[in-house]
Amino acid sequence: MSEALLLIEDEALLGSELQRHYRRNGWEVTWAKNLKQAKEILVDQNAGPLVILSDMNLPDGNALDLLENTRAKGIGGEWVFLTGYGEVPDSVKALRLGAYDFLTKPCQQERLDLVVAGAARSARAQRRLNDEAGQRTRRYTIESFVGHSDAARSIRNILAKLADVPFSALVITGETGTGKGMAARILHHSGARGAGPLVELNCAALPRELLESELFGHEAGAFTGAKGRRRGLMEQAHGGTLFLDEIGEMDIDLQSKLLKAIEDRQLRRLGGDQVITVDVQVIAATNQDLRERVEAGRFRADLYHRLNVFRLHLPPLADRKEDLRDLVPLYVAEYNVKAGKAVKVISEDVWRLLEAHDWPGNVRELRNVVERCVLFADGPLFPSQWLQLAQTDGSDLAAASAAIEQDRVVLPMDGSMALDDMDRFIIQTALQRHNFNVAATARALGTTRETMRYRIQKYALMKDEEGKQISRNETS
Repeated sequence: MSEALLLIEDEALLGSELQRHYRRNGWEVTWAKNLKQAKEILVDQNAGPLVILSDMNLPDGNALDLLENTRAKGIGGEWVFLTGYGEVPDSVKALRLGAYDFLTKPCQQERLDLVVAGAARSARAQRRLNDEAGQRTRRYTIESFVGHSDAARSIRNILAKLADVPFSALVITGETGTGKGMAARILHHSGARGAGPLVELNCAALPRELLESELFGHEAGAFTGAKGRRRGLMEQAHGGTLFLDEIGEMDIDLQSKLLKAIEDRQLRRLGGDQVITVDVQVIAATNQDLRERVEAGRFRADLYHRLNVFRLHLPPLADRKEDLRDLVPLYVAEYNVKAGKAVKVISEDVWRLLEAHDWPGNVRELRNVVERCVLFADGPLFPSQWLQLAQTDGSDLAAASAAIEQDRVVLPMDGSMALDDMDRFIIQTALQRHNFNVAATARALGTTRETMRYRIQKYALMKDEEGKQISRNETS
């Protein structure tokens, strides 16, 4: 597939030769003889050439003005300038505006080809980066926090409000695996700093010395093994967002240095004396109670109050199990694509197993379970045997939920059912076995009819007009 090159040249002979040469080399060449024609191609027609090879001085103006205009409109492509004058101010301005190179006529064709090839590689790389950034922006929208529960809707509302304000710092709290990283990425890509970098650092993953170097950078010779200069992550996040995961694990001595950098918007690399200005939005995440750590002397109160401009708490998955019906199909589709599978059917037995589990690992655990099941699936049916949600021999429904075996009721003792749910299941099963005869059910369970009627009312265990049992969920 040929790639587009825009040639802007008013000299007929040179323009004709360059057009013929690059067409022979596989380029799709468009030739503009003045700035008006070039502007129509770049701005009005949005042609999007990979490389723009342009003369500097044209009959209707200077090409630098067109470069500046297209850059302001976000029009990509690498510019290579050819000029018969080679004035220093023009070359400096061209490079400042982002031109790839500035060559003086006459230029040997071999050298020009090398420069154009380099410009093409640079433009392709930039396009890939822009495409990836666009994909991340589309992936991390407010609606990416999936779920129809009240909790999920509340989180989306808060995320939408935060994305519209230029906050300087924010703390995201919640259990491990609740999606704190997802929330941070949504806030970055949906906010005003979405075009800037998002730099992530897990504060629990590195010892204090390495964490300081990673965060603030170092100069050559700052410590043993520091052979060269390295920009720290805070410096790399300039103009964007710095996401500090597990902030509660940061050494308290390092916290003071972080606080100063946030407050002053300045830092010094390890071993350096140059003050570097940084403009970053800080998002910190933790699964700990920072206030308790402050009271225990393990987290600086001033840093806590500086970061806690806004606070976003993510509830555990156990508190929003109704969202499972939204999350599981989403993850099934994701891993279908990755593994080349075609899982489509999720049985009610599987849903009962999923909804009976308490999900101590939260959304992260759910993703892992779905990934395992999709990878091991042999067809369109979601396999229940690979759920492995309880320490059992891998049997079917008895793995994580109550089951009926002849005249017995089997209940899990792994914490996957609450006490009230066990009580309800026992009464429900007994009612079904005795055709909803309250007196017979009470005798079978060794209790009174009054107690049985109270429990039936409490759990909304009744029959509709057709004799079908109505559960508590259906009557609520």
